Amino acid sequence: MSAAGEARRRSGLAALVGWTNVGKSSLLNRFVGEKVAAVADAPQTTRHRILGVRSLEGRGQIVFVDTPGLHRPRYRLNRNMVRRAEDSLAGVDVALLVVDAARGLGPGDEQAASLVRRAGGVGIAVLNKIDLVHPKDRLLPIMDRVVREWGMREAIPVSARTGEGCDGLLATVVDALPEGSPLFPEDQYTDQPERALAAEWIREKVVLHTREEIPHATAVLIERWTADEGNLVEISASILVERESQKAIVIGRGGELLKRVGTEARRDLEALLGTRVFLELWVKVRPGWRNDERALQDLGLG
Repeated sequence: MSAAGEARRRSGLAALVGWTNVGKSSLLNRFVGEKVAAVADAPQTTRHRILGVRSLEGRGQIVFVDTPGLHRPRYRLNRNMVRRAEDSLAGVDVALLVVDAARGLGPGDEQAASLVRRAGGVGIAVLNKIDLVHPKDRLLPIMDRVVREWGMREAIPVSARTGEGCDGLLATVVDALPEGSPLFPEDQYTDQPERALAAEWIREKVVLHTREEIPHATAVLIERWTADEGNLVEISASILVERESQKAIVIGRGGELLKRVGTEARRDLEALLGTRVFLELWVKVRPGWRNDERALQDLGLG
Protein backbone atom coordinates (compact mmCIF):
# COMPACT_ATOMS: atom_id res chain seq x y z
CA MET A 1 0.00 0.00 0.00
CA SER A 2 1.27 3.48 -0.82
CA ALA A 3 2.17 5.96 1.88
CA ALA A 4 -0.80 8.10 0.87
CA GLY A 5 -3.17 5.12 1.08
CA GLU A 6 -1.78 4.17 4.46
CA ALA A 7 -2.29 7.72 5.77
CA ARG A 8 -5.98 7.64 4.84
CA ARG A 9 -6.56 4.62 7.02
CA ARG A 10 -7.69 5.24 10.57
CA SER A 11 -6.61 3.60 13.78
CA GLY A 12 -7.16 4.18 17.48
CA LEU A 13 -8.66 3.21 20.81
CA ALA A 14 -12.37 3.00 21.58
CA ALA A 15 -13.33 2.28 25.20
CA LEU A 16 -16.57 0.53 26.16
CA VAL A 17 -17.77 2.18 29.37
CA GLY A 18 -20.92 1.71 31.36
CA TRP A 19 -22.67 0.64 34.52
CA THR A 20 -22.48 -3.04 35.35
CA ASN A 21 -24.42 -5.62 33.31
CA VAL A 22 -25.25 -3.46 30.27
CA GLY A 23 -23.67 -5.87 27.76
CA LYS A 24 -20.23 -4.39 27.10
CA SER A 25 -18.51 -7.77 26.84
CA SER A 26 -21.18 -9.12 24.51
CA LEU A 27 -20.65 -6.09 22.29
CA LEU A 28 -16.88 -6.60 22.33
CA ASN A 29 -17.25 -10.20 21.22
CA ARG A 30 -19.69 -9.13 18.49
CA PHE A 31 -17.37 -6.40 17.20
CA VAL A 32 -14.26 -8.56 17.21
CA GLY A 33 -15.97 -11.64 15.77
CA GLU A 34 -14.29 -13.89 18.33
CA LYS A 35 -14.88 -14.69 21.97
CA VAL A 36 -12.39 -12.64 23.96
CA ALA A 37 -14.48 -11.66 27.00
CA ALA A 38 -16.45 -13.81 29.42
CA VAL A 39 -20.18 -13.28 29.12
CA ALA A 40 -22.78 -14.13 31.75
CA ASP A 41 -26.06 -12.67 32.90
CA ALA A 42 -24.53 -11.49 36.15
CA PRO A 43 -23.11 -8.14 37.22
CA GLN A 44 -19.35 -7.59 37.32
CA THR A 45 -18.48 -10.53 35.07
CA THR A 46 -15.60 -8.56 33.50
CA ARG A 47 -12.78 -7.87 35.97
CA HIS A 48 -9.87 -7.10 33.67
CA ARG A 49 -9.14 -4.47 31.05
CA ILE A 50 -9.46 -6.43 27.82
CA LEU A 51 -8.44 -5.31 24.35
CA GLY A 52 -10.33 -6.57 21.32
CA VAL A 53 -9.04 -5.70 17.84
CA ARG A 54 -11.25 -5.25 14.77
CA SER A 55 -9.51 -4.60 11.45
CA LEU A 56 -11.74 -3.21 8.69
CA GLU A 57 -10.26 -3.89 5.28
CA GLY A 58 -9.30 -0.69 3.50
CA ARG A 59 -10.64 1.52 6.31
CA GLY A 60 -8.58 1.03 9.41
CA GLN A 61 -8.42 -0.68 12.78
CA ILE A 62 -10.43 -0.20 15.97
CA VAL A 63 -8.86 -1.33 19.23
CA PHE A 64 -11.76 -1.78 21.63
CA VAL A 65 -11.07 -1.54 25.35
CA ASP A 66 -13.60 -3.50 27.41
CA THR A 67 -13.62 -2.16 30.95
CA PRO A 68 -15.06 -3.60 34.17
CA GLY A 69 -18.60 -2.43 34.76
CA LEU A 70 -18.96 0.55 37.08
CA HIS A 71 -20.62 -0.24 40.40
CA ARG A 72 -20.53 0.66 44.08
CA PRO A 73 -17.43 -1.12 45.41
CA ARG A 74 -17.59 -3.07 48.67
CA TYR A 75 -14.28 -4.92 48.52
CA ARG A 76 -10.69 -4.16 47.52
CA LEU A 77 -11.32 -6.25 44.38
CA ASN A 78 -14.24 -4.03 43.40
CA ARG A 79 -12.33 -0.82 44.11
CA ASN A 80 -9.54 -2.09 41.86
CA MET A 81 -12.08 -2.91 39.13
CA VAL A 82 -13.67 0.53 39.20
CA ARG A 83 -10.23 2.18 39.19
CA ARG A 84 -9.23 0.09 36.17
CA ALA A 85 -12.35 1.17 34.35
CA GLU A 86 -11.64 4.84 35.06
CA ASP A 87 -7.93 4.55 34.19
CA SER A 88 -8.75 2.80 30.89
CA LEU A 89 -10.33 6.01 29.58
CA ALA A 90 -7.03 7.85 29.62
CA GLY A 91 -5.86 8.54 26.09
CA VAL A 92 -8.70 6.85 24.19
CA ASP A 93 -9.93 8.43 20.96
CA VAL A 94 -13.56 7.39 21.33
CA ALA A 95 -15.51 6.56 24.49
CA LEU A 96 -18.63 4.47 23.97
CA LEU A 97 -21.18 4.95 26.74
CA VAL A 98 -23.07 1.65 26.79
CA VAL A 99 -26.54 1.66 28.37
CA ASP A 100 -29.23 -0.98 28.69
CA ALA A 101 -32.01 0.44 26.51
CA ALA A 102 -34.50 -2.14 27.79
CA ARG A 103 -33.88 -1.15 31.41
CA GLY A 104 -33.77 2.58 30.74
CA LEU A 105 -31.44 5.22 32.13
CA GLY A 106 -30.48 5.39 35.78
CA PRO A 107 -28.07 7.19 38.12
CA GLY A 108 -25.30 4.71 37.30
CA ASP A 109 -25.55 5.51 33.60
CA GLU A 110 -25.31 9.21 34.38
CA GLN A 111 -22.18 8.56 36.45
CA ALA A 112 -20.66 6.66 33.53
CA ALA A 113 -21.56 9.54 31.19
CA SER A 114 -19.65 11.97 33.40
CA LEU A 115 -16.54 9.77 33.10
CA VAL A 116 -16.93 9.75 29.32
CA ARG A 117 -17.15 13.55 29.22
CA ARG A 118 -14.05 13.90 31.39
CA ALA A 119 -12.09 11.57 29.09
CA GLY A 120 -12.04 14.32 26.48
CA GLY A 121 -12.39 12.15 23.37
CA VAL A 122 -15.43 11.64 21.16
CA GLY A 123 -18.36 10.44 23.26
CA ILE A 124 -20.94 8.19 21.61
CA ALA A 125 -23.89 6.63 23.42
CA VAL A 126 -24.61 2.99 22.54
CA LEU A 127 -28.15 1.91 23.36
CA ASN A 128 -27.78 -1.86 23.72
CA LYS A 129 -30.45 -4.60 23.96
CA ILE A 130 -32.88 -2.91 21.56
CA ASP A 131 -34.18 -6.38 20.62
CA LEU A 132 -35.96 -6.25 24.00
CA VAL A 133 -37.48 -2.78 23.45
CA HIS A 134 -41.06 -2.65 22.16
CA PRO A 135 -42.27 -0.40 20.67
CA LYS A 136 -39.07 1.10 19.30
CA ASP A 137 -40.22 4.68 19.82
CA ARG A 138 -39.40 4.12 23.50
CA LEU A 139 -35.79 4.71 22.42
CA LEU A 140 -36.39 8.30 21.36
CA PRO A 141 -36.41 9.98 24.82
CA ILE A 142 -33.30 7.99 25.81
CA MET A 143 -31.48 9.11 22.67
CA ASP A 144 -32.54 12.70 23.24
CA ARG A 145 -31.40 12.75 26.86
CA VAL A 146 -27.94 11.25 26.33
CA VAL A 147 -27.20 13.73 23.56
CA ARG A 148 -28.92 16.88 24.81
CA GLU A 149 -28.33 16.54 28.58
CA TRP A 150 -25.33 14.21 28.87
CA GLY A 151 -23.22 15.66 26.05
CA MET A 152 -22.77 12.64 23.81
CA ARG A 153 -22.06 13.42 20.14
CA GLU A 154 -24.78 10.99 19.02
CA ALA A 155 -26.75 7.94 20.15
CA ILE A 156 -26.81 4.68 18.22
CA PRO A 157 -29.26 1.84 19.04
CA VAL A 158 -27.81 -1.68 18.72
CA SER A 159 -28.30 -5.25 19.83
CA ALA A 160 -25.23 -7.27 20.77
CA ARG A 161 -27.37 -10.41 20.67
CA THR A 162 -28.77 -10.04 17.15
CA GLY A 163 -26.16 -7.72 15.62
CA GLU A 164 -28.74 -5.08 14.69
CA GLY A 165 -27.10 -1.66 14.29
CA CYS A 166 -23.58 -2.98 14.99
CA ASP A 167 -22.20 -2.47 11.47
CA GLY A 168 -23.38 1.14 11.51
CA LEU A 169 -21.76 1.68 14.90
CA LEU A 170 -18.45 0.25 13.64
CA ALA A 171 -18.53 2.66 10.69
CA THR A 172 -19.23 5.60 12.99
CA VAL A 173 -16.39 4.66 15.34
CA VAL A 174 -13.76 4.18 12.66
CA ASP A 175 -14.70 7.52 11.08
CA ALA A 176 -14.08 9.19 14.46
CA LEU A 177 -10.55 7.78 14.81
CA PRO A 178 -7.42 9.66 13.75
CA GLU A 179 -5.58 8.73 10.58
CA GLY A 180 -2.77 6.29 11.13
CA SER A 181 -1.34 2.81 10.74
CA PRO A 182 -2.79 -0.24 12.54
CA LEU A 183 -1.72 -0.65 16.15
CA PHE A 184 -1.79 -4.46 15.97
CA PRO A 185 -1.20 -7.05 13.25
CA GLU A 186 -4.39 -7.50 11.25
CA ASP A 187 -4.72 -11.18 12.22
CA GLN A 188 -4.55 -10.42 15.96
CA TYR A 189 -7.87 -9.96 17.75
CA THR A 190 -6.92 -9.58 21.43
CA ASP A 191 -4.02 -8.79 23.74
CA GLN A 192 -5.06 -11.44 26.28
CA PRO A 193 -2.68 -14.39 26.74
CA GLU A 194 -4.18 -17.86 26.47
CA ARG A 195 -3.85 -18.48 30.21
CA ALA A 196 -5.87 -15.37 31.03
CA LEU A 197 -8.59 -16.37 28.56
CA ALA A 198 -8.69 -19.87 30.03
CA ALA A 199 -9.14 -18.57 33.58
CA GLU A 200 -11.92 -16.20 32.55
CA TRP A 201 -13.79 -18.80 30.52
CA ILE A 202 -13.69 -21.30 33.38
CA ARG A 203 -15.06 -18.62 35.71
CA GLU A 204 -17.73 -17.79 33.13
CA LYS A 205 -19.05 -21.36 33.37
CA VAL A 206 -19.09 -21.19 37.16
CA VAL A 207 -21.07 -17.95 37.02
CA LEU A 208 -23.55 -19.41 34.54
CA HIS A 209 -24.31 -22.47 36.66
CA THR A 210 -24.29 -21.25 40.26
CA ARG A 211 -26.54 -19.28 42.54
CA GLU A 212 -26.53 -15.51 42.86
CA GLU A 213 -24.15 -15.50 45.83
CA ILE A 214 -21.35 -17.33 44.02
CA PRO A 215 -20.32 -15.19 40.99
CA HIS A 216 -18.86 -12.31 43.00
CA ALA A 217 -17.04 -14.59 45.45
CA THR A 218 -15.21 -16.78 42.96
CA ALA A 219 -12.06 -16.49 40.88
CA VAL A 220 -9.91 -18.90 38.87
CA LEU A 221 -6.17 -19.38 39.16
CA ILE A 222 -4.28 -21.39 36.52
CA GLU A 223 -1.87 -23.57 38.51
CA ARG A 224 -0.28 -25.65 35.72
CA TRP A 225 -0.17 -25.50 31.91
CA THR A 226 1.82 -28.04 29.93
CA ALA A 227 1.81 -28.98 26.24
CA ASP A 228 3.25 -32.22 24.87
CA GLU A 229 4.17 -33.28 21.37
CA GLY A 230 1.04 -35.41 21.10
CA ASN A 231 -1.26 -32.45 20.46
CA LEU A 232 -2.49 -32.29 24.07
CA VAL A 233 -2.53 -29.35 26.50
CA GLU A 234 -2.93 -30.22 30.17
CA ILE A 235 -4.36 -27.49 32.40
CA SER A 236 -4.84 -27.56 36.15
CA ALA A 237 -6.89 -24.72 37.63
CA SER A 238 -8.16 -23.77 41.07
CA ILE A 239 -11.58 -22.21 41.54
CA LEU A 240 -11.35 -19.97 44.59
CA VAL A 241 -14.31 -19.33 46.87
CA GLU A 242 -14.58 -17.71 50.29
CA ARG A 243 -16.63 -20.22 52.30
CA GLU A 244 -17.09 -23.98 52.61
CA SER A 245 -20.78 -23.59 51.76
CA GLN A 246 -19.78 -21.96 48.45
CA LYS A 247 -17.36 -24.80 47.75
CA ALA A 248 -20.20 -27.29 48.14
CA ILE A 249 -22.35 -25.32 45.68
CA VAL A 250 -19.61 -25.15 43.03
CA ILE A 251 -18.87 -28.88 43.33
CA GLY A 252 -22.55 -29.83 43.31
CA ARG A 253 -24.14 -33.09 44.34
CA GLY A 254 -21.78 -35.90 43.53
CA GLY A 255 -19.50 -33.44 41.74
CA GLU A 256 -22.09 -32.97 38.99
CA LEU A 257 -21.86 -29.17 38.68
CA LEU A 258 -18.06 -29.09 38.68
CA LYS A 259 -18.04 -31.77 35.99
CA ARG A 260 -20.43 -29.69 33.86
CA VAL A 261 -18.24 -26.59 34.30
CA GLY A 262 -15.17 -28.56 33.27
CA THR A 263 -16.83 -30.10 30.21
CA GLU A 264 -18.12 -26.79 28.87
CA ALA A 265 -14.88 -24.92 29.60
CA ARG A 266 -12.82 -27.66 27.94
CA ARG A 267 -14.85 -27.36 24.73
CA ASP A 268 -14.21 -23.61 24.60
CA LEU A 269 -10.51 -24.07 25.28
CA GLU A 270 -10.10 -26.75 22.60
CA ALA A 271 -11.68 -24.36 20.08
CA LEU A 272 -9.35 -21.57 21.23
CA LEU A 273 -6.16 -23.63 21.19
CA GLY A 274 -6.95 -25.86 18.24
CA THR A 275 -5.85 -28.92 20.17
CA ARG A 276 -7.09 -31.49 22.68
CA VAL A 277 -7.28 -30.25 26.27
CA PHE A 278 -7.17 -32.19 29.53
CA LEU A 279 -8.67 -29.88 32.16
CA GLU A 280 -8.38 -30.59 35.86
CA LEU A 281 -10.39 -28.40 38.24
CA TRP A 282 -10.09 -28.00 42.01
CA VAL A 283 -12.24 -25.91 44.32
CA LYS A 284 -10.35 -24.21 47.15
CA VAL A 285 -11.58 -22.08 50.04
CA ARG A 286 -9.59 -18.86 50.47
CA PRO A 287 -11.45 -16.72 53.04
CA GLY A 288 -11.59 -13.00 52.30
CA TRP A 289 -9.63 -13.21 49.04
CA ARG A 290 -11.52 -10.19 47.62
CA ASN A 291 -9.91 -7.99 50.28
CA ASP A 292 -6.49 -9.72 50.22
CA GLU A 293 -4.01 -7.75 48.12
CA ARG A 294 -1.66 -10.73 47.79
CA ALA A 295 -4.49 -12.91 46.48
CA LEU A 296 -5.52 -10.18 44.05
CA GLN A 297 -1.94 -9.88 42.79
CA ASP A 298 -1.79 -13.65 42.23
CA LEU A 299 -4.97 -13.38 40.16
CA GLY A 300 -3.77 -10.37 38.18
CA LEU A 301 -6.42 -8.20 39.85
CA GLY A 302 -4.22 -6.10 42.10
